[in-house]
Amino acid sequence: MSSNYGDIMISGVQIRGARAVLGWSSEDAAARLGISRQTLHRLETYDDVPPSRTYVIRGLRQVFEEAGVEFIGSPWDGPGVRLWKQIEPAP
Repeated sequence: MSSNYGDIMISGVQIRGARAVLGWSSEDAAARLGISRQTLHRLETYDDVPPSRTYVIRGLRQVFEEAGVEFIGSPWDGPGVRLWKQIEPAP
């Protein structure tokens, strides 16, 4: 596994954490992420990297990062999230 793959990938734990620190409901997060609520729920059920296309995970990561989330650690070693800028409240 290349380091680029690890730099892109995020775990289900990190997806859940990112949504939680932003205060986004599953409905709001799915709409912002451009996926169905069912897909979001499926991705969040995994503790490690969820089985999905790389472009989907990359897109999730980008939306969360633009909202102020920083992904720390890796999906396999100390995965976590933190806010690094002021967040906008969910509509």
